[in-house]
Amino acid sequence: MDSEIAKIVERVVSGESSARAEVEKAIATAKEKEDLHALLELLESEALARADGIDARIKNGENVGRLAGVPYVAKDNFLTTVGHTTAAAKILENFESPLNATAIERLDAEGAILIGKANLDAFAHGGSTENSAFGPTKNVVDPERVAGGSSGGSAAIVAAGVVPFALGSDTGGSIRQPASFNGAVGYKPTYGMISRYGVVAMASSTDVVGPLTRTVADAELVSEILAGPDGRDSTVHDNYFLTQTSDKPLKIGLIREFIGDGVDSEVVTKTKEFVDRLKAAGHAVEEVDLPMAKYSLAIYYIVVPAEVSSNLARYDGVRYGLRSETAKSLDDVYGQSRDQGFMPENKRRIMIGSYVLSSGYFDAYYLQAQKARTLLIQEFDILFETYDFLIGPTAPTPAFKLGENTADPIKMYLADAMTVPPSLAGLPALSLPNDANDQGLPIGIQIIGRQKDDARLLSFAKTMEMNG
Repeated sequence: MDSEIAKIVERVVSGESSARAEVEKAIATAKEKEDLHALLELLESEALARADGIDARIKNGENVGRLAGVPYVAKDNFLTTVGHTTAAAKILENFESPLNATAIERLDAEGAILIGKANLDAFAHGGSTENSAFGPTKNVVDPERVAGGSSGGSAAIVAAGVVPFALGSDTGGSIRQPASFNGAVGYKPTYGMISRYGVVAMASSTDVVGPLTRTVADAELVSEILAGPDGRDSTVHDNYFLTQTSDKPLKIGLIREFIGDGVDSEVVTKTKEFVDRLKAAGHAVEEVDLPMAKYSLAIYYIVVPAEVSSNLARYDGVRYGLRSETAKSLDDVYGQSRDQGFMPENKRRIMIGSYVLSSGYFDAYYLQAQKARTLLIQEFDILFETYDFLIGPTAPTPAFKLGENTADPIKMYLADAMTVPPSLAGLPALSLPNDANDQGLPIGIQIIGRQKDDARLLSFAKTMEMNG
């Protein structure tokens, strides 16, 4: 499918449209879709002022950039100097950032225009956006269902046609799962491909920045702009991302554990139909085993809460963020501010993380989880010696109903069963829309590549887009 971003840029640069007109259209659509609660803040005046500046530069004959006049949305855990950065958490409700995230800087440098901040699970802890302190985002297809999470607002705002792309963050599936639930493209790059500087941290060993789009071509364009070194983030690779075209037959592994017990029958059917399309396109597909996949959620919910507990220690009611008005001592400031400012899921992860890192339990839990993580990575490495890509459903079910899983954290965690394994291994993975079930609910297919094989993964995904 063609790039929607490229069409906007062409209209703006040629004079057929203007940056202001494109932003006004996006803002009007956002207001029409307000019931989705996809945005926490609409930056109308700031976006229009920036659009006018870009239009003036174009009239002066300046090269504005590859995203000239393109409106976009950022998940509200990206620091921005306009508006607020709340991470959808009460403890940061009024926080105004003194700086922009690197991703925001790079998009701004190419002429993109930020029109709003998207809703998410507070501090990105969750898989439904129901953990937002400001209320859940609704699914684009069925407003009685979840948008997924934690990048639910970003997925919904793109799928609803408000903007051609939105920024998200993905720790264990937070871009891919909501993309699947709403029928969008969600791309998680190789760990370290894109700088995370200025993104509110969740789990430092798996957090990545990536785009949500309606076409793979747009995910490719945005990722190319975002990729590359950043002196403020020491985990970022040298820029290895170069777009490419590849149409040669590939060998692809269908992960057997991803289509087994507990997976919705229609999800399995649509996955097998995708396999048929692959074979019709000349690719070889075989079922493969990933035995450690069944342990991936257990690994994830030891390693990630441990990192969460460390990263959330900075929110103490002293330096910035909410401070309890009823506190009478320093201990009260710490305890009451955190109690009032964190959502239940935040507290749950802090408690689990503190426990597995504590004296006497570190070796039994955290160390064992990291050893198991290494075994999972080794299984992926062995499969990639034979196969170009691995595939499976993005999620075990289509979007579930609002409130359906909120009382059972384990049931909620199972929604990430397919997205967590590549996250733990630092692999690039993309959720591609793969038709819908009988109720019209979108179903995504996940394509997983080798580390740093992002360009080839995106090239392959472009060839497999439906209606492409």
